[in-house]
Amino acid sequence: MKALVTGATGFVGASFVRRLIVEGVDAVGAVRSGAGLPCAVARVGEIDGNTRWEPALAGVDAVVHLAARVHVMRETAKNSLAEFRRVNLDGTVNLARQAAAAGVRRFVYVSTVKVVGEESGKAPFTDASPCRPVDPYAISKLEAEKALLAIGRETGMEIVVLRPPLVYGPGVGGNFLRLLRLARTGVPLPFGMVANRRSMICLENLVDALYLCLSAPLAGDRAYLVSDGVALSTGELLRRLTRNMGKKSILMPVPPVLLLAAAVTLGMGREMRRLTTSLEIDDCRFRRETGWQPPAGVDYGLRKTAVWFLREYCR
Repeated sequence: MKALVTGATGFVGASFVRRLIVEGVDAVGAVRSGAGLPCAVARVGEIDGNTRWEPALAGVDAVVHLAARVHVMRETAKNSLAEFRRVNLDGTVNLARQAAAAGVRRFVYVSTVKVVGEESGKAPFTDASPCRPVDPYAISKLEAEKALLAIGRETGMEIVVLRPPLVYGPGVGGNFLRLLRLARTGVPLPFGMVANRRSMICLENLVDALYLCLSAPLAGDRAYLVSDGVALSTGELLRRLTRNMGKKSILMPVPPVLLLAAAVTLGMGREMRRLTTSLEIDDCRFRRETGWQPPAGVDYGLRKTAVWFLREYCR
């Protein structure tokens, strides 16, 4: 098998390329420029509706599309949604149409649980949950999903969509890296009364699920949620992280409503909602239809992440 991986130098992509090499798959990593990958490299430049993919798709059996415009902390684009659509929608559709024309058998697209929503409430999201994207990023990813499924029906190319929640593991950045830094301080934190439930997925587990998607006989007209299978409260996550860093966690019992009110006054309401509300998913259909079980447990994944963090940031 020959597989083209976009976003091959990213957090998930680099790990996935290594897995393909171990499995003996002929991997091609698509990059904007440069190299540094342990596989063949296709330099494609910026990804949008005009990217030329023909040379990179030669002889390719499957495409795993990880490249995307993700959350931007300090947005500078005048039209944020248009900029997300340029990469995540137009770029994806352009790649998929060229892949179908090149005879690619399967197209695996990594979307996000956020196409379903930001908060699951009392019951977890399932594959049957209605889609209610909130921000431009999630809107553009859902539009890309729909366009891909239409292309699949039109051309016969098999489309597999995965919707992971927050991904963690060695090399993680963003909000999870900030949580690691917070846990490392050992200072008292006001999350003792937060009883939310947040699903995540370890990098190792997502890579394993993606590898399975290359050949598993999956339905091509739907998207699949996928996770570690364990949902943790913010307080429990911090407890486990601090324990793996050799620290003692101190969680103060502050009512979540007060936390949110204080955060709103400081202009950090959205960030606090993520820490106090639930985003839980039930991925039983993906497991049932594929037989997949996550190879890495949550404690193993968190411990591995903490060890990496201590080595890289706390020397």
